[in-house]
Amino acid sequence: MIDQNFKNLYEKIKENFNENDLQEIENAFNFAKKAHEGKRRLTHEDYIMHPLNVALILSDLNVDKTTLIGALLHETINNGTATYEELKENFNEEIADIVKTISTINKLELPDSKEASAIYLRKVLVGLSEDVRVLFIKLADRLHNMRTIWAVRPEKQKRKANETMTVLIPIAHRLGIYSIKSELEDLCLRYSKPDVYEDILEKLNASVEELNETLIEMQDSISEMLIKDNIKFKIKSRVKSVYSIYKKLEKGKKWSEIYDILALRVITEKISDCYLTIGWIHSKFRPIPKRFKDYIAMPKENMYQSLHTGIYGPDGSVFEVQVRTHEMDEIAEKGIASHWSYKEKGTKKIQSMMEQKLEIYRTMIENFNENESEEFATSVQADILEEPIYVFTPNGDVIELPKESTPIDFAYRIHSRIGDTTVGAIVNDEIVPLSYKLQDGDSVKINTNKNANPNREWLDFVKTTAAKNKIKAYYSKQDKEKYIETGKNILEKELRKQKRTFNEILNEEKINKILKDLKLNDVEDLYLNIGTLRYTANYIINLTTEEKQDLPEALTLKLNNKAKPTTTNNKNDIFVGEYNDILINLANCCKPVKGDEIVGYITKGEGITVHKATCQNILTKTDRIVTVSWNEASDYDYLTDVTIETLNDKNYVSELINQASLRNVSVTNLSTKEMTDKTLYNFTIKVKNKENLNNFLDSLNSLPFIIKGGKR
Repeated sequence: MIDQNFKNLYEKIKENFNENDLQEIENAFNFAKKAHEGKRRLTHEDYIMHPLNVALILSDLNVDKTTLIGALLHETINNGTATYEELKENFNEEIADIVKTISTINKLELPDSKEASAIYLRKVLVGLSEDVRVLFIKLADRLHNMRTIWAVRPEKQKRKANETMTVLIPIAHRLGIYSIKSELEDLCLRYSKPDVYEDILEKLNASVEELNETLIEMQDSISEMLIKDNIKFKIKSRVKSVYSIYKKLEKGKKWSEIYDILALRVITEKISDCYLTIGWIHSKFRPIPKRFKDYIAMPKENMYQSLHTGIYGPDGSVFEVQVRTHEMDEIAEKGIASHWSYKEKGTKKIQSMMEQKLEIYRTMIENFNENESEEFATSVQADILEEPIYVFTPNGDVIELPKESTPIDFAYRIHSRIGDTTVGAIVNDEIVPLSYKLQDGDSVKINTNKNANPNREWLDFVKTTAAKNKIKAYYSKQDKEKYIETGKNILEKELRKQKRTFNEILNEEKINKILKDLKLNDVEDLYLNIGTLRYTANYIINLTTEEKQDLPEALTLKLNNKAKPTTTNNKNDIFVGEYNDILINLANCCKPVKGDEIVGYITKGEGITVHKATCQNILTKTDRIVTVSWNEASDYDYLTDVTIETLNDKNYVSELINQASLRNVSVTNLSTKEMTDKTLYNFTIKVKNKENLNNFLDSLNSLPFIIKGGKR
């Protein structure tokens, strides 16, 4: 059985390695087999079966030769007869270091079930793993141990399940290895809450035949559409995992209320086919509002890309549908491991790059409150995938950064306090501006001043998301304190103006009512909303009286203030006069986009609503109108509605979505209405500006089947 398992492994990997690599892997197997000879696991099987199964799990992730050898040898020190020196002599230092690190990590356990302990152990585990492949092996090691955990005592089962859930699953999530993460979640639930797991499984099994029939019908229906449109694809269907159903039940849903347990995945050849596929699906099946997610245009931090939507089937069943390319599917299932590829050229450079990716995870773990969420701190694809540069500290330590990083990015990578107090930089013994683009191999020294603070202008040139977030966090805190103080002063000034006392108008009872009515947390939150002009002082005071006033005076005072405002911090995409820090809302009735002629209308307590100058809802207004203008320095996307009339000889959804894609227009919603002589397509789209919108409409109106296309 041992030899048969190795044969299975050999058959799975032989197409990916040359003869020399395969021989090295076989040598590792024979070495491990001898080191574990005579030892058995609690399952009564030979101990070598465990590392063999770990290697089999990793072979599904397309890992490199070193990872597979490390997997086969990973227990030879702790539970075998081998030493570090023997591994180094028989293989190499790199492999010996991986096995030594795994041996150290496998001795670590959670001291208790507290969240703080889990976070600490996570940090220690990631900190020890100088080579990312250590984490690949550890995750596969735990997966096989969880598959066979039935052999240990129930109390240990629960302890290991808790440790896996709180320590290892978040790491699998961060590395994007969904295939391992998903199975671990189900196994953890099975052993930590066996009654809950069995109850869900029993209910699923009772309806599994009916659910599978529903899936097959939907799968056939989607396949028929895509075949007609000559889209090459593969389609998979499944009932959602026990754990995902458990999470819905845990949030208070009843079994009868869980409809979206049916999932379909369509895998296409090209990105453009992904969007065409979604278009076809939405044209035939009613989409569920707010369930469409475009992770292709905006990938997740762990490299995940896919289109997600929810639809109602013919019988009212709810389906979750994912559409992605083959490459995206591989990344989704295997995460970073799938990029640790022996197939690519420049293997050493790729491995060097990927090894140092752990530094990103260390930084994120150190600077992110994991009690609130298992998600990464906001990051960008460049931080994950782009080839990095390596620069040096004065002590010779190597720091990895994305290309085009600056001394500010370097300073924040070292420590938040160093970044906050940076006043200058010396690169290769020469003084450089803080916006200088660092080059591979630069030696960087940061000059600091303990009294210095971050500069908002740094946001214009810093590269890394971590640096941007820390600068924004500093000023967000500063701004919040300033606005709270401003709001309090505005309210007190208005009370004095009306010759009223604070206790008379805003006693504890009235303040609590205001907080409840406006859904605010506390008095500071109230002051903050006044200071940012979300609500005026008059509006707050009027909530406690029967009096009403027409024009929000705080906005009027601010707009009439002759002092020149600061315009370097472009907070909004629209200026009111010369100001860009007033609460702005774009009117839903006309949905203006940058480039349209616009006017502002001062609302009661809700800032300023911006309309197109030709909007029917604003033409009759004579008071409360203010001058507004677009902030040319901003770079926002704008939602707008478009109606396209086509011939009704066929469905033109794919052609329309293709035109949107070609013109860099994102489709966020689509509905159709068939009439006697034409078909109406109502789109909600995202555009950069009026020119972008007009180019899209012009391209549509040039198509032979279009009768008319324009903004609603």
